[in-house]
Amino acid sequence: MDFEKKYIRNLDWLLILLLMCLGIFSFIGISGATATANYEWKQVIWYAFGFTILASVLLFDYNSFSNLAYVLYGIGMVLIIGVLFMPAKSGAHSWYQLGIVDFQPSELMKIFTIIAVARYISKKDEKEEPIDNLKAMFPIFLLIGVPLILILIQPDLGTSLVFTGIMFSMLLVAGVPMRYFAMLGIVGAIFISSLAYVFMFHKQFFFEHIMHEYQWMRIESWLKPEAYPKEGYHLMQSLTAIGSGQLLGKGINQGTQARNGWVPVGESDFVFTVIAEELGFIGSSILIFIYFFFIYRMVRIAMEAKDTFGMYVIAGVIGMYVFQIFENIGMTIQLMPITGIPLPFISYGGSSLVTNFFVMGIVLNIGMRRKKLMFE
Repeated sequence: MDFEKKYIRNLDWLLILLLMCLGIFSFIGISGATATANYEWKQVIWYAFGFTILASVLLFDYNSFSNLAYVLYGIGMVLIIGVLFMPAKSGAHSWYQLGIVDFQPSELMKIFTIIAVARYISKKDEKEEPIDNLKAMFPIFLLIGVPLILILIQPDLGTSLVFTGIMFSMLLVAGVPMRYFAMLGIVGAIFISSLAYVFMFHKQFFFEHIMHEYQWMRIESWLKPEAYPKEGYHLMQSLTAIGSGQLLGKGINQGTQARNGWVPVGESDFVFTVIAEELGFIGSSILIFIYFFFIYRMVRIAMEAKDTFGMYVIAGVIGMYVFQIFENIGMTIQLMPITGIPLPFISYGGSSLVTNFFVMGIVLNIGMRRKKLMFE
């Protein structure tokens, strides 16, 4: 262990305070979503366990994770491959059932991938080898692409898309020339155009080999939820609940849409909907502001990290959280399609929450050992 009292002075207590504020919003949202299940108290237990994990991570120099980067990545890959052989839950092979606890390995795989990619890029920096060509970028695409595809096979589209946010942010901070981002955009446009062509002229092939009909129906119901009462039910109820919250909301545990069960999975996927109904535009705006400040604090820590490994780790974490926050909140207001991505530190769920606290332990660890104090 490498822990000294002097590091306590460098600990970002404001970031910890923001985590506590998110915990309060989580309790309000989850309690408002369920009248009888008591998920909010289970979430309190997960929060307590999460803070314990966070504190434990602070005891070690974060460079220990750099030394173990590829070992952790390998462990994550074994777990991701193994879960494909587990019984399906809600149509996806995404969970290990460990007694009364369900464990989702893709949550851990996100941070293990970030650590592995950060290790690779930082070692390139040490050798003064820029990431400015496809040969240098190929290992990054491989490290991110393999788990992305395996998670997509489960199938878990939402989590797999998070890896694209991680890749973009880490490549951006690594100084990859903008022409490669333009190339990625062109490749993406060609890919989407090809899918559109196949859909228009070869529909049978499209639904048999590219996308299941129910997945396409999700896209249709996202664009026109009123035209698909069954498939668009989640979105319509979310929009109704958020709109009914108006400026100040209906009050804590007073949301009629959520408390009466009209908002599906309000404790997890649609917890922002519950918060918006109960606390209104003002309350939900405060939550979004907390997230903005939360990201800002991590940017500050990344800028003052003592080495590039720490900086790249936080870059990946920021990309992960920005994507998840934008996608989750966006899907509740019809800005983004529904994918089932949890809202960080708010949605109910042990695997997601504990992993997030593990991640924040690493971020705070990097901040404790930064090269200067933030306000000097």
